[in-house]
Order: sequence, then C-alpha cells, then structure tokens
Amino acid sequence: MMAINRYRLRHLAAHGNKAAQRVNRLLERPDRLIGVILLGNNFVNILASSIATVIAVDLMGEAGIPVAAALLTLIILVFSEVTPKTVAALHPEKVAFPFSFVIRPLLILLYPLVWILNIISNNLLKLLGISQEDSDAHRLSSEELRTVVHEAEGIISKKHQQMLLGIMDLEKVTVEDIMIPRNEVIGIDLNAPQDIIEDQLATSQHTRLPLYRESIDNVVGMIHLRKVIHLFKHEEFTKKALEEIAKDLYFVPAGTPLSMQLLNFQRHERRVGLVVDEYGDIQGLITIEDILEEVVGEFTSNPDSLNPAIHPQEDNTVLVDASIAIRELNRIMQWNLPTEGPKTLNGLILDYLEAIPEAGISLLLEGYPIEIVQVTNNAVKMVRVHPNAWQPPARQQNHS
Repeated sequence: MMAINRYRLRHLAAHGNKAAQRVNRLLERPDRLIGVILLGNNFVNILASSIATVIAVDLMGEAGIPVAAALLTLIILVFSEVTPKTVAALHPEKVAFPFSFVIRPLLILLYPLVWILNIISNNLLKLLGISQEDSDAHRLSSEELRTVVHEAEGIISKKHQQMLLGIMDLEKVTVEDIMIPRNEVIGIDLNAPQDIIEDQLATSQHTRLPLYRESIDNVVGMIHLRKVIHLFKHEEFTKKALEEIAKDLYFVPAGTPLSMQLLNFQRHERRVGLVVDEYGDIQGLITIEDILEEVVGEFTSNPDSLNPAIHPQEDNTVLVDASIAIRELNRIMQWNLPTEGPKTLNGLILDYLEAIPEAGISLLLEGYPIEIVQVTNNAVKMVRVHPNAWQPPARQQNHS
C-alpha cells in the first residue's frame, strides 16, 4: 500500500479503475490504514507465538520455549515478513488492488479499535510536535520534478525531455539572460540616406525592426516589413511615411522571468520588446521566438546557420564571437558553461581571469580549452574553443 506510485494510482482512479479508487480512499487516511493492518498483523503474530509456546511446552517442557521462539522467528521472518513484503514492494499494484477487498471490510469491522488506537497515537504525535497536516512526502519540488523527467528516459523522447526541462527553466531564467544585446540590435537609422535605408529593408532577415535616430537610445518606434512593402507598392516610401507606420514601443524590465514575459507578450499582443534596466536605459531586445527557443530549441539544425557568432572549423575547433550569450552558446553547441554569473562569453572570460587578456592567451574554462584570438576595445572579441578536448572541471583551476 505504501510503496504504490501515488501519481499512477490517482491517474487510474481518475479513469474509473475501481480498485485504484478503493486503494486511494484507504491511503487518504494512512493512520487508519496502518492501524488496521498492524492490529491484524500483531494479533496474528502474538497468537502464533502463544500457540507455539503451548505446543513447545507440551512436547519439550520449559526447554522448548527458546526453541519455539527461534523457529517461530525464522518462520515469521521468511514467510510472513521478508518474502511477502518484498514481493509486495516489487509489485505494489498487483498486491494492493486485490487485498483492498480484504482491508476495507476489516477497517469497517474493527473501526472502534482502530479509532481508539488512532486517538492515542495521534495525541502522542502532537505531544512530540508532529502533525499529519505537515506531511509533504508526496509533493514534488521543482528540482525533484526535474529528476523525474531525467529518469523518464525511454518513456519520454530526448527531445520532449528537453522541452519539459525548458518549460521548468522559464521560472529561473530572466529576459536579461537571453536578450539580444544592444550592440547586436539591428534597426533602421532615420538619419541615414534614404537609399541606404531602402537597401537595409530589402536585405533584412527580420520581420520587425526598431526605428531610431543616430542610436538605439533615440528609438521612435517598431516597424513591420509588411507595412513597408505596402509603401513601396504604392510608391509612397519616404522617411516621414516610414515613421508614421511605426508602432508604439513596448518596453520590458531586464529582470522579468521568461514565464511572466511570455504571458505579457500574449496579454499585450506583442512579439518584440526593448529590454530596459532599472534606470530606463535600453539594454537589448527580446522576441517571443527567443523565449520559445528556450523550450523547443533552435528552429534549424545546422550549427553553422544557427548563429553568425559561431564558426565551426575544419580542425574540429570552433571560432566564437565572445559577445554571444552563454545560454545560447550552450543550447546550440550542447556545452555546459555556467550561466549563473556573467551573461556573455566575454564576461565569463573576464570574470575568470579578473583582467583584460591579450590575444594568444589560453585558459581552461570549466573544462573547455579556450584560446583568445582577438581583443578589441578592452573586450574579448573572438575565441577559439577546443570542445573535443573537454575535461571535467576540477574544484580549482589554474590559468594556463
């Protein structure tokens, strides 16, 4: 009864399995269930002991008492305790379901005795500061639920496992962790010549683009290429017309959890937002696709086309633009770089070295041999990673 899977039991009970419903009702009050089982168990054991003692005394006198105790202990342990309970623990449903037909009537028949036993034991538990309402043995924490998903391999496909884990991670990951940083945001500068703007619109790989003057700090709106095509079709394209079709901006606090932001996108009927910090300064851009990729993964399978910051080489090394977000790098390349601290690879390297390195320096970062290829404007620009030489990280790593 106690070894049965409670979640499977509730599932069967919800789908009309009468035996599961009966066992589920018994387990709603485990104190009564344990009371009636132990009442019968102890009664039988004590009765058997008494009978064995009487028989042993008749056959062997007082010398037979220890012999009877030894033999009865062996018999009870083998045939009444270890063997049947091992079978029941290995096959709880096959045992619990049919025996619920016996236990339920016994509980009704012996209810007065069980009630008295429960009153005494429950009051004793209260004196010890233990309450039945405090029990959370059958509630799963988020980390325990993650373990259940991990152990479901073979039942749930690897892809679906990753999706379930991605959904659970939405509570822990914030917009800041996955946003496109401001230096990588592609937009249209209204102060640029019109022919350059037209070329940018014609070659853009994005459907929605921010519209600004001089810098992203002076953003004026968000344009949709569908409306821009309409302007071109009617030969009405001008900078003023472009500004008129721009949609109002939607701003997102950097610390918003992804689960909340996904709901906010749905509630406000938006797909793109500008990420701002506590001072209102623009830090980057977030799209609904970025959040969905945290759950379902990248929408393409060719690593070379996933991100322009990643360049696999013929020698099996990988050139990586160090401004890439660590979470995105881990997701694309299936690496295990830490995500708790700095958000970008550049930030992680600087945090590890505690200094701005020079090109040519190598280090072992969380087991990954990394060579710094280019440093620009006091930041690591490009690195070479040797993923095939990955080593499990030691407790303490020395710079190399």
